[in-house]
Amino acid sequence: MKEGTYTDLLTLQESIREGLEDLFPDKLWIKAEVSSIQVKANGHCYMDLCQSGDAGVAAKAKAVIWRSRYTLLSRYFQEATGSPITAGMSVLVRAQVTYSALYGLTLTIDDIDADVTLGEQERIRRETIAKLEKEGLLRKQEELTLAPLPYYLAVISAPDAAGYGDFRRHLLQNEYGFAFCVDLFEAVMQGAQAPESISDALEEVQASSRKYDAVLILRGGGSNFDLSCFDDYGLCFNIANCPLPVFTAIGHDRDYHVADMVAYSYVKTPTALADEFLDCYIAEDERISSFLSRLRLAFNAKISAMESKVELLRARIAAADPRNVLARGYTLVTDKDGVVLKSAAGLGPGDRVSIFFADGKVPAAITEN
Repeated sequence: MKEGTYTDLLTLQESIREGLEDLFPDKLWIKAEVSSIQVKANGHCYMDLCQSGDAGVAAKAKAVIWRSRYTLLSRYFQEATGSPITAGMSVLVRAQVTYSALYGLTLTIDDIDADVTLGEQERIRRETIAKLEKEGLLRKQEELTLAPLPYYLAVISAPDAAGYGDFRRHLLQNEYGFAFCVDLFEAVMQGAQAPESISDALEEVQASSRKYDAVLILRGGGSNFDLSCFDDYGLCFNIANCPLPVFTAIGHDRDYHVADMVAYSYVKTPTALADEFLDCYIAEDERISSFLSRLRLAFNAKISAMESKVELLRARIAAADPRNVLARGYTLVTDKDGVVLKSAAGLGPGDRVSIFFADGKVPAAITEN
């Protein structure tokens, strides 16, 4: 190689920097996805941004938000979206393109548009609903039948989740003494890994040797982004196609996700879901109690009818008792052998008879015909 026909690395890097500064002198609004984010102890925030293509990741770049801006931007984003900036989010950021001979290309961010992130989330949600509806999956779970008394319950949740603990206490320590078999299938319940993790848990439930009556997906409240995984098409597809009734309790009153739409049934909280299953047993208990009440009424009515018949028979017997007849002023006459005489025929002088009154017997003799 001839002398003077090469350039050193630093010169090359400086040329690239100068070229980029000339090409992008002003700040740019850039749309990308946050693939990773880390806030250092010194308060600076470092991110990796990326853009996906048909074959996977099509572009990547490093970005930084200096501490002086990150404190303000993070607070604004949290208030606007209900969630901090996290990996997996689509964002629109304003950045200055910078280049360093040591660190390469870096985007220095000084602003972020939270409305775009919220809009992207809603777009994905609507696309998921439209696709599931086109495939006839939004109401497929409604074709299933829940056992009248569901006993074997498969719960998909994080083991240390407060919602799961509330569910177990409310269901298993119920005041009625109803018993249930509850098995936990652990899963990640938020973030980019959640859809695949929950789907894997659904497969484990179906592959289990125990025949479950229902699958319960539990998660307490959270921000919109914490719960956005429940709008994932793949997860909702698996819920819709599950051969067991799937119940969801993933959020609070303000939350309604695509997973709720495709599930057999949904409620707002884990404790409310526990009430759903308790109500099945309470209704059956009331039905049995109703049968017992009806049997008791029928039995009592039968006894009353029999008692009425006995009383009527007693009255008839009492009415036919000769003592009662004598008490009304009548007398009873018997011959010497004690046979009741119903006629005067056959009696003659000298025959002895007995005349019975209510208060005693008087012997008598026939003196003449």
